[in-house]
Amino acid sequence: MTSTAGLWLAVVLSGAYHGLNPGMGWPLAVSAALMEQRQHALWHALVALAGGHFVAMMGVLLPFALMTILVDFQREIRIGAALIVIAMGLYIAITRRHPRFLARVPPSRLALWSFLVALAHGAALMLVPIYLGLCGLDELDTGHRAVPEIMGTNGLLVLAVAAVHTGAMMLGGGALAFAVYRWLGLQFLSRSWFNLEMVWALSLILVGALGLWAAI
Repeated sequence: MTSTAGLWLAVVLSGAYHGLNPGMGWPLAVSAALMEQRQHALWHALVALAGGHFVAMMGVLLPFALMTILVDFQREIRIGAALIVIAMGLYIAITRRHPRFLARVPPSRLALWSFLVALAHGAALMLVPIYLGLCGLDELDTGHRAVPEIMGTNGLLVLAVAAVHTGAMMLGGGALAFAVYRWLGLQFLSRSWFNLEMVWALSLILVGALGLWAAI
């Protein structure tokens, strides 16, 4: 069985991975700092991006937290969640394009943009199999399955998972954005721009497959 420490490590690593992915918005933070000619704009943009990402994580994880109240069906819930993640990965791998509506969100609304990107690209879905593994409902005896206790525990767990993941995302993306702004410059982006779309799709499929294997 996957250890709790391993699952929390997955939460952190997936957050750092999301942060380093330029598709999650750190180049927009660099752009904001360069346009305003002040470093403070970089941090302001990163906070906005992190805020939108955090809300997206909570928005996707909370329904699954409520569903885990149905302890007798927790295996089916985990299998269903894993299949959804795999389907999202396959969709991204096949289409390989950004949803058009994202281009209509103005740069001044970074938090909204980050929220929509996290949903559209399945960033929040990636956490679902990890979160359900952390719940460990199959290890609870009958005396510990009271609905209020499960709701309270799962609510705090959702908050913790979303916060840790978003913190790792902000550190990963923030470090890269700061390096580009202070030392590497825009030439780094033109020379080293990398497209993680296929890697992103494959990572979703992998996480979903691991979640499916753990549930079965």
